[in-house]
Amino acid sequence: MRIETERLYIVEFTPDMARDVHANSLDDDTRRFVPDEVFATVDAARRAVEFLMAQYGRSDDPQAYPVLAKADGANVGYVQLVPLDGGRWEIGYHIARRYVGNGYATEAVRAFLPKMAEKLGIREVYGVCLRDNLASRRVLEKCGFEPVFEGVGDYQGQKREIFVSVRRL
Repeated sequence: MRIETERLYIVEFTPDMARDVHANSLDDDTRRFVPDEVFATVDAARRAVEFLMAQYGRSDDPQAYPVLAKADGANVGYVQLVPLDGGRWEIGYHIARRYVGNGYATEAVRAFLPKMAEKLGIREVYGVCLRDNLASRRVLEKCGFEPVFEGVGDYQGQKREIFVSVRRL
């Protein structure tokens, strides 16, 4: 798969991307908002990349893709769809701290979501983030997600203040 936007490429992971995945995972935003996606070593990132690569072509497992900047080929982050209970799906994305503020997350989600929803036969997608993750909330809003819940809920196995929105496709 390859999705092209004005400034980005969304492609499949390759094993040589582990070093960038590791580096991108170490910023403070990742530690704060998605701590289960922090990779302490390049080897840990390599195992994660190998797992994600093994999911391509399947329709009931996480579908994660790196986001590359067209200008220089830099791996700026990722976008993904992850299955939830009951046949529901959640959008996920992360842009490494040094690339934040360029609109890459919004651009990636806008391009990725319709193509992947069609491929997987999905009619609605949820966006779930910590309530105080204002940047993620703005991305969801700009991408047409509508709020459905705000309060204490399950977030990565813990009860946390969360924000949930949905986009019907």
